[in-house]
Amino acid sequence: MIQPRFYNSLTHRLETLNPIEPGRVTMYNCGPTVYDYAHIGNFRSFLFADVLRRSLEFLGYNVTQVMNITDVGHMTDDRQADGGGQDKMALAAQRLKDAKQTKKAGVADVDDPNDPYQVARYFENAFIDDARRLRLRIADEPDRQRPRATDHVADSMIPMIQRLIDNDHAYVADDGAVYYAVESFPAYGQLSGNSLDRLRGGAGGRVAEADQKNKRHPADFLLWKPDETHLMKWDSPWGTGYPGWHIECSAMARATLESDTIDIHTGGEDNIFPHHECEIAQSCGASGNERFANLWLHARYLMVDGEKMSKSRGNFYTLRDLVEKNIDPAVIRLELMRGHYRKNADFRLKGLEESASAVRRLREAARKTNLTPDTTPAPADHPGLKPFVDALADDLNVAGALAAAFEFIAPASLDANDPAEAAAILAAMDSVLAVMQPDQAPDANDEAAELCAAIDAARAAKDFAAADAARDKLQSMGYLVSTTQDGTTAEKKLA
Repeated sequence: MIQPRFYNSLTHRLETLNPIEPGRVTMYNCGPTVYDYAHIGNFRSFLFADVLRRSLEFLGYNVTQVMNITDVGHMTDDRQADGGGQDKMALAAQRLKDAKQTKKAGVADVDDPNDPYQVARYFENAFIDDARRLRLRIADEPDRQRPRATDHVADSMIPMIQRLIDNDHAYVADDGAVYYAVESFPAYGQLSGNSLDRLRGGAGGRVAEADQKNKRHPADFLLWKPDETHLMKWDSPWGTGYPGWHIECSAMARATLESDTIDIHTGGEDNIFPHHECEIAQSCGASGNERFANLWLHARYLMVDGEKMSKSRGNFYTLRDLVEKNIDPAVIRLELMRGHYRKNADFRLKGLEESASAVRRLREAARKTNLTPDTTPAPADHPGLKPFVDALADDLNVAGALAAAFEFIAPASLDANDPAEAAAILAAMDSVLAVMQPDQAPDANDEAAELCAAIDAARAAKDFAAADAARDKLQSMGYLVSTTQDGTTAEKKLA
């Protein structure tokens, strides 16, 4: 079995994948906080995890992927280990309530915005719908592999917090809150490059002074907050309240992957500190193991026209925004995954035209070889796949894998292969890329077919105004329209 190598953010070097259990890979990905629609910056990280999973499965590994759904405890200022501001779910509830009262258009259809569970389920379902359109395999997994934080407070988070207290890694402060004692874990800061002295010096103004005075060290971070006024709350040995954001992933990873140490943990680079740094401290502190994840992989930021993309800045697109612009989700998928995950990507609407052209070329090759969803993929050790495999095995070099794919579908290369064998090779490539098969056949839209027929009938009757009207409607629906002596055809534009 091919052993790929990846850049480990923990050790800052390329390392060969050596699964804990031979042939099986356990992988945890930080998922969405379901207080709003996920934007494409979020989806770059989620797509990175999907391509990683698909690549490993293509190479022959049995992958168990878990992606959490955060629906409590994630505060608006997540740059701090403690967090600050408002709980994002409470903020979402207030935002929807205000919008509903003012009858603002385009507001999420939540019956009772005061119910945070309704808000969370609405945006969770929206995320799954979007993920499915982008062909993320996690979208079709059982709910267990998309665990909700609120489902694991009592049975996973509270017991882990108690274990940390018992292991002298956490303490109950004078205000009743439970904090992780960072000085008890010498490796704290290894992932992010922070030191405790540096964190102590930079603590001023990071959290409320009232909270700081209850800590043993300024960098100690929250595990449990007693607060009976909080919108979402649970009973615990430390009072009614809610968990800190970081404990959620440590507890859910252990509960769902059933291990104290996993093979791979991924996320965006903004997760490195504080979130992933705190996860390591919690998980290792609870288990006593040296490692929580053997490989830490992080995708860099998605920029928009050269600027960082984020909800707080308001310069973001959701998948739905782009689909409304008649951009095919496969084009968006390719655009978000085609650059190397360890380099910032710069998203520009004009750049989608290049990705649309690439998808069209791949689909033309697929049609030429009669590739179907039922085509059996060629094995990873097929000689025709070697450049494609080598690129993926080298730190998930998707750009190199795409170059290999386009070299293969060049006319001279494609025509030199038996069509059935070429289809099998393309099926193998598309098991990773997932862009070659359209969501529906080109002629599957009945309205488009009817409008094409209407154009031909109107032209035959010399009613050119009616023909032009039908053509205009097709074009407004996002179709490229062509009329020849054989009649009118319409092909859905990709972008």
